[in-house]
Amino acid sequence: MSWRDSDNEDTTIYRVLMNHEEQYSIWPEYKVNPPGWTDVGKAGPRAECLDFISEVWFDMRPLSLRRKMQELTENSHPPLPPPDPNRSPGKSLVDRLAESHQPVEAVVRPDKSLRLFKEAIDRNYIHLRFTSTNGGSEIGFRLDRDACKFDGADFENGAGNIHVEGRLILDYVKARCIADIDLKTLQGKGRLARDEKDRAPNPERRLA
Repeated sequence: MSWRDSDNEDTTIYRVLMNHEEQYSIWPEYKVNPPGWTDVGKAGPRAECLDFISEVWFDMRPLSLRRKMQELTENSHPPLPPPDPNRSPGKSLVDRLAESHQPVEAVVRPDKSLRLFKEAIDRNYIHLRFTSTNGGSEIGFRLDRDACKFDGADFENGAGNIHVEGRLILDYVKARCIADIDLKTLQGKGRLARDEKDRAPNPERRLA
């Protein structure tokens, strides 16, 4: 599907679609979605839809390629990064974010709304920012659905709390992000933990 044709005097209303590779495109609202493409909840004029895509499409690589690259990263032994003069001696960013529960906030673009945050959750990939670090440390991770808890969430009215967990690689370190988020403010508490391979799942795990 092409969404770069001339839009002179184009009064068509479009919908933003996403495929199984988490790639975006637009499609005329009056047409049936092509096979393999689903709505993401955004509709409007062509320019407005393209602006939305430019804000939310962080990584244009297909999902399958991103997963393959992550596998290669996990199975390789990359060289150590150069020392960061602003980093505490002997402590990686993972270790510093694992020392205690710290304030976090959901990162949602193009605007910070519960609806867009829910869409990110439905796609199983969210971004959180640890606001207490210098400049704020933003991380993105794929949700571990077996460890997440949404039973106390009222997304329709923006009330309640959710518990999210997921794995990531930060500064060449395998880690796990654990956070509790208040849906009213999209803020909460979170921490990182070094990922323990083959550990037994603990359904009672929660932040203190």
